[in-house]
Amino acid sequence: MHDQNIGSVRKPPAVADDQPAQPATDDRLTWTVPEAARLLGISKDTAYEAARRGELPVKVIGRRMLVPRVALLRLLDGAHEAERT
Repeated sequence: MHDQNIGSVRKPPAVADDQPAQPATDDRLTWTVPEAARLLGISKDTAYEAARRGELPVKVIGRRMLVPRVALLRLLDGAHEAERT
């Protein structure tokens, strides 16, 4: 029997431009806006609009807009506290 896959190298599945190569739940200090959007369950466009309005905490470094993990968690914790009162 001849195995057609002998010697071939399996390529990893293609990753879309807006999807991270690693999970967004890792221990990085920042997330990209699309990663934060995915975690929040909102669209990428909505997340960018929220960042421009100041509703989503971001830090701009060069041309990159990053969402600090601590700031996002603090924002969500504050929203959770407001719901309980």
